[in-house]
Amino acid sequence: MSTTVDLVDTLDRWEASGGHWRVLTERPDQLVFGLFTCDGGEQMSQVAGARTQALETFLAGRLRSDD
Repeated sequence: MSTTVDLVDTLDRWEASGGHWRVLTERPDQLVFGLFTCDGGEQMSQVAGARTQALETFLAGRLRSDD
């Protein structure tokens, strides 16, 4: 499983390259994300990580990259 720093970096790089991400599963201590193609149609991968302050700061309340 990814560390939080790696997870934030992964989501940021995915979005910067034109892909979309969205939260698939929310748990009190963990979030699971789907990584989708640039048109949002096909899930290419899935990543999960602890719900830390660094991740919450990156998300800023968003549940998907296009929020």
